[in-house]
Amino acid sequence: MRPVLPAALLAILLAACASPPKAPPAAAPAPAPAVTVPPPKIGLALGGGAAKGFAHIGVIKMLEANGIQPAVVAGTSAGSVVGALYAGGMDAYALQQKAVALDEGSIRDVSLFSGGLVKGQKLQDYVNAQLGNRTFAQLKKPFAAVATRLEDGQRTVFVRGNVGQAVRASSAIPGVFEAVTIDKFHYVDGGVVSPVPVDAARELGADIVIAVDISTRPSGAADASSLLGNVNRSIAIMGQKLGAAELARADVVIRPAVNDIGPADFEQRSRAILEGERAAQAALPQIRAKLAAVQAQRLAQARADADARAAQQRAAERKARCAQQRGWLDKWRRDPDCR
Repeated sequence: MRPVLPAALLAILLAACASPPKAPPAAAPAPAPAVTVPPPKIGLALGGGAAKGFAHIGVIKMLEANGIQPAVVAGTSAGSVVGALYAGGMDAYALQQKAVALDEGSIRDVSLFSGGLVKGQKLQDYVNAQLGNRTFAQLKKPFAAVATRLEDGQRTVFVRGNVGQAVRASSAIPGVFEAVTIDKFHYVDGGVVSPVPVDAARELGADIVIAVDISTRPSGAADASSLLGNVNRSIAIMGQKLGAAELARADVVIRPAVNDIGPADFEQRSRAILEGERAAQAALPQIRAKLAAVQAQRLAQARADADARAAQQRAAERKARCAQQRGWLDKWRRDPDCR
């Protein structure tokens, strides 16, 4: 009787010889590269409101104190004054010092030859002096001043040239200030067409726009004896619907409680600043939530783009590898990816 064990061993050996060699294990995919994105660019849209504009300083003060740094600034009327100085490099405390020391006479010049209207040249000279006569391009932050072209009512966004002149045009309240001539056109207060310049801030590249609305919201009886008050109130009424549509495009709207401060009430500047601080502080949770949401969205998009680029690269490498192989049958046998 022949031994069984050697025969079984022989069968195992023959089977092993007939089996094809095992392919080496596939290399583990390379880990996905870490994806980072810069933080969202914050834009500040500062609305018009004459003496109420001191509230903008309080808003900026609270934002800076909480590490929120606007990258671009757009301003209308009083907002253009504060916005220009802020874009020029002044922080909130420097702005507050300027506000406290501001003499109304240093920015108001009445012309007897234009029916007692304010010329605005003093305001232009004041802004340029504070900025060291720098142009828009030389400011620390991108800045836009919004005005209204008198010839056709066109919204005009100034982003180059003489900053003081643009601020003067943006602040030229009809019936109170003389219209400002720039080139062949005349300009008046930007509040007529853009009370809070959200769109201008977006055009400067802002990912998130924080709007500060200090416009007068009509309530109760008006003081018919105040020319500036009546004009300011009329502009606010005209711009309500237009302004509401633009404000709806902001990510966060801050409304300081300054409705009862008169347009020429410079004595209440400290209170206006304080109301700006309070309103900004109340809006901080909303601002942080919006920043986090936009950052998460940008990060998700960046990861999706990175995955798409990696997939395209793998496909290109596979195509190049297949192109190096010769013969259809050879491709079929050697690389399943070429089938």
